[in-house]
Amino acid sequence: MTKTQVEVITSVQRRRRWSRAEKERIVAAALEPGVVASEVAREAGIHTSQLFRWRQELCKKMPAPVAFNAVAVAPLPEPATLPSPAPSPEQAGMVEIEFATGGRMRITGSVDSSTVSALIKALAKPKRRR
Repeated sequence: MTKTQVEVITSVQRRRRWSRAEKERIVAAALEPGVVASEVAREAGIHTSQLFRWRQELCKKMPAPVAFNAVAVAPLPEPATLPSPAPSPEQAGMVEIEFATGGRMRITGSVDSSTVSALIKALAKPKRRR
């Protein structure tokens, strides 16, 4: 035979209202080192999920108030007119190459070596006769 438990409710109970101070006390007790939150909730007569909800509500950071800070945008000062700098050694000078095939290449200023190599290869090829 199985035992059946029956609960008879004889009155209507209203929800209990917890003050902020009571919530803070219970949440603080649950945050103590080595304390089990479910035991604190059981002693207070609340469900564990209720304790965690209170903890979220009481421990969340309040957003910083929105404030307006005025900003002034000023034009940049005009740079002093300086004489143009002398060309660097890489920029100065000129190189001119004449190929036996009749091609000519003149380089002034600064050019990267890969460009010079590609030009030399292209101009060094003999011309095709038709």
